[in-house]
Amino acid sequence: MIAIIDYNMGNLASVKNAFAKLGKDTVIVSDPDKFKDYDKLILPGVGAYGDAMDHLKERGMDAAIKEFAASGKYMFGICLGMQLLFDSSEEFGNNEGLGLIKGKVVEFDTSKFSHPLKVPHMGWNRMFTKEHPLFNGMDESHYLYFVHSFHVVCQNEADIIGETEYGYKFTSAIAHDNIFGIQPHPEKSHTNGLKILENFINI
Repeated sequence: MIAIIDYNMGNLASVKNAFAKLGKDTVIVSDPDKFKDYDKLILPGVGAYGDAMDHLKERGMDAAIKEFAASGKYMFGICLGMQLLFDSSEEFGNNEGLGLIKGKVVEFDTSKFSHPLKVPHMGWNRMFTKEHPLFNGMDESHYLYFVHSFHVVCQNEADIIGETEYGYKFTSAIAHDNIFGIQPHPEKSHTNGLKILENFINI
């Protein structure tokens, strides 16, 4: 069974509905003591990094997520949920993350853009992927839906399984052992997004 973590920072219904389209029931869970009862965890998220970490810590979810990850069970972070897996974020100061993936979250550096682009990065963009079970049955490059002003910088290149170009190349998908994450929203990305969720179900 797959659980979706409810910490008041994401559109849980759209994620749950996307899994329902695939014929997979999911459970929305807000009690960290119950995380261990599930086979897989989804950490969604929309909003500010610091607020999200505060919500997780207030509910004792940060420790429960780390315990779940240490168990070897599969975990999947979406958008802000992926960013929270990292050590820290520079959003509105320096914020400590979950520390499950080595690296940090930074704002788009518009000084590196070759031509003017709006931030946040919002809309459809292509993700170039490495071979990974999350992308089974998909083309080498495909379009997904993004909404974000910050992006991750991985300390270990081996953790990078997807990259996207917006002003410059940035990491848009990661995998480290049993922990996965993607920056775009699969629940808003139609066929391509549903395929990623289906692959996560089957891993």
